[in-house]
Amino acid sequence: MLKGKTALVTGSTSGIGLGIARALARDGADIVLNGFGDTATIGGIEKELQALGVRTLYDGADMSKPAQIEAMVRKAEAMFGRVDVLVNNAGIQYVSNIEDFPIEKWDAIIAINLSSAFHTIRAALPKMKQANWGRVVNIASAHGLVASAQKSAYVAAKHGIVGLTKAVALETARTGITCNAICPGWVLTPLVQKQIDDRARNESIPADKAKRELLAEKQPSVEFVTTDQIGALTVFLCSDAGEQIRGAAWNIDGGWVAQ
Repeated sequence: MLKGKTALVTGSTSGIGLGIARALARDGADIVLNGFGDTATIGGIEKELQALGVRTLYDGADMSKPAQIEAMVRKAEAMFGRVDVLVNNAGIQYVSNIEDFPIEKWDAIIAINLSSAFHTIRAALPKMKQANWGRVVNIASAHGLVASAQKSAYVAAKHGIVGLTKAVALETARTGITCNAICPGWVLTPLVQKQIDDRARNESIPADKAKRELLAEKQPSVEFVTTDQIGALTVFLCSDAGEQIRGAAWNIDGGWVAQ
């Protein structure tokens, strides 16, 4: 379905972003990877995706730096013509009561989790408009719909992503471009694994118990959402069936926000 299209996925060298990149590549899209990792690891990911018959490009742009984001989009356009599918997935987390929240952590989370999406969309949209086709998928979170304590910056950024999604959807409503958000619940990514490890250490409990408690607090299914499931939903939003899905904040969260 996406043969001949190019997808740029930020934060795609691990976790949710990598799952999405794999799903889009399986559907035929050429992939622009972005994120951290050593040369060997990134090279291995590129070979894996290329084995599916697609072309790849890696750009290590720091998603807190607008100039590097702009350069990454221009590099992708120079190689592939344009970015057809833009997935804004890059994100970081920090947990603290607001009165103790380090200012630099707040600034970094807002920059990477929210502002970076503005910069990528701003850079990629003109070529999408020229082609009258494009898909913007912003990876928000259940925390883009509801809040949790000690995650003020993350919750603010993810609520902001949902709002940005709606605004872009309205601005592109009479074009062939759609913009939607996916709001995952708990996914067993390195970011979440760190929270599990921190809980186990702070509460002196086994890691398995910390994992179960983490899920039970929020996610009624008591099962993690998988990166494959999020990837499949992304592919669906890129399909013809997703043409009139515009400005949605689609939760995939084991029942989290249904409570």
